[in-house]
Amino acid sequence: MSITTKAGDKGLTALFTGDRVVKFSPIVEANGTLDELDSFIGEAKHHVPGEMVEVLERIQVQLYDLMAELASRGKYTKVGEEETKWLEGLIHRYEADVQLRAFVLPGSTVGSAKLDVCRAVARRAERRVARLVLDYGFGNNALVYLNRLSDLLFIMARVIENREGKVKEVR
Repeated sequence: MSITTKAGDKGLTALFTGDRVVKFSPIVEANGTLDELDSFIGEAKHHVPGEMVEVLERIQVQLYDLMAELASRGKYTKVGEEETKWLEGLIHRYEADVQLRAFVLPGSTVGSAKLDVCRAVARRAERRVARLVLDYGFGNNALVYLNRLSDLLFIMARVIENREGKVKEVR
């Protein structure tokens, strides 16, 4: 099997449903942003404490499932309430390690900077998926998941900075 199919040379791509859509379709834009997020998370794994690596790898698998959901126009759903509750549990666990009193400057360490980039891309993905939900009626699970994911990435970055004594608050 060759990676080069030339099927996209005319500006179209196939969804899981077999439908062909333009490469700038909102579905492709959302999935492209999720793919970008997945790549940034892959990079971040090399700069975070060991216990966070497993969390990020599980998130990467869940992002693939979200991409499949969007590429099937909501016909395939694997990420739902259970995965969102898992994120919420992690958020609460990490919040116990950090006392936020003010806005913080992102990226005070290499690890936190990598997670802050992931957070920003997750929020962009959330905006792309919001369009699918509001204009096309699918992607609700992805929207909720991405909202929690951006919160988790934020708090994980603050935990790293807190552990290293490098939180920089904006006053």
